[in-house]
Amino acid sequence: MPRQALAGSRIRERRTADGLRQVDLARLVGISASYLNLIEHNRRNVGAALLRKIAEALKVDPAALTEGAGAALLAGLREAATAADGASAAASSPAAPGAPELDRIEEFVGRFPGWAGLLAGLQGRVGHLERSVEMLSDRLAHDPTLSAALHDILSAVTALRSTAAILAEEGEIEPEWRARFHANLEDESVRLAEGAEALVSYLDTPRTREQGVVSPQEAFEGWLEARGYHLAECEGAAPPDPEALAPELPAAARRLVAAYARRYSTDAAALPMPALLAALADLGPDPGRLAERFGLPLPLVFRRLAALPPGGGAGAGTGASAGTGGELAEPGRIGLVACDGSGALIFRKPAEGFVLPRFGPGCSLWPLYQALARPVTPIRTPIEMSGRGQRRFLGYAYCQPAYPGGFDTPPVVEAWMLILPDDGPATAPAQAVGASCRICARAACPARREPSILGDGG
Repeated sequence: MPRQALAGSRIRERRTADGLRQVDLARLVGISASYLNLIEHNRRNVGAALLRKIAEALKVDPAALTEGAGAALLAGLREAATAADGASAAASSPAAPGAPELDRIEEFVGRFPGWAGLLAGLQGRVGHLERSVEMLSDRLAHDPTLSAALHDILSAVTALRSTAAILAEEGEIEPEWRARFHANLEDESVRLAEGAEALVSYLDTPRTREQGVVSPQEAFEGWLEARGYHLAECEGAAPPDPEALAPELPAAARRLVAAYARRYSTDAAALPMPALLAALADLGPDPGRLAERFGLPLPLVFRRLAALPPGGGAGAGTGASAGTGGELAEPGRIGLVACDGSGALIFRKPAEGFVLPRFGPGCSLWPLYQALARPVTPIRTPIEMSGRGQRRFLGYAYCQPAYPGGFDTPPVVEAWMLILPDDGPATAPAQAVGASCRICARAACPARREPSILGDGG
């Protein structure tokens, strides 16, 4: 995704839109034209006092000139433009008829903020609906409860049909066998009715999550999602009893919550949130530099970054190109995935624009699975999620033993992948990845293991 405009670029675009000369604006705010020229070309930072003067001269709110202002709105419009038909032609020929002018997005936002907000909102709605379709398709294909219910219904139907065929096609049947067949018909009819009732009840039950909760793992993940993946009560010196954190969940899900809370408390003691936020302001979100500063394992740093409180990293400064600034700690900006040695996902925290499969493993091209093949080797790979918008991310992956093996037993390993948005300029080609083969349209992918329900794609 293109980099967000800097404050100087916004000042220049606003000044030119107002028909104001550079020398005139410089005179109004009390600086030289040469200094204003440096500011407009992003070669000098703008102090808060000077920014207020420039905003007053341009008759705009100061927030409209800062780098972070309207970032989500601009990102939504850019995604809508790149996802539209003919976006590739627009990139090579911005003046092509009907093509969105990507280089004039900021001018459009400045002149028509209402229409810009409407288009960005519609794009967000389209993305939400697409994710819903993908998740429902994934559910139909892999939901164990749904699969078991359908199998039970089909078995009952087959038994009823076979019994009825025997009664209808055979000649005289001994009374004893006829009674047995009638009893089978009754039993299978009851089984079919109960199975259909259970299936309807399962499908009609209101869900607290878009995907629905059908297993202890999903109940646990739904509980974490509702809390923003941040457990404030486990950040203190005296964490609460982990067994009592989620009394509303089933027993199996409570055990998962307790295990997660114990690890969370240990991570928080090793890397307190205030220290992490201070380091983010200094170094940015690069997990390698953070791990080096604190002398801690990379997976622990991954987990702490994924547990940032919403809005708590507003000072996470400019030390890296990916996800810096106040947007870093917004809900959904940082993703985290973990798997065991079999490749099964054991933890999911989705990042905005990076779809995670609900059941089964993910895309085999993820850095997560590369890390399994290269234990204790840090991996960083630019990745691009297929689908609308084709967002870029930086995937940081690391695999380490979760339980050491002996001479006669293999070690138990875990691999973790941190997902950060890559909003900076593309300095290297990105690895194209998907969520899973079933909902990925990249037909030419060498790692494809099953056909996609979305049809052939590029």
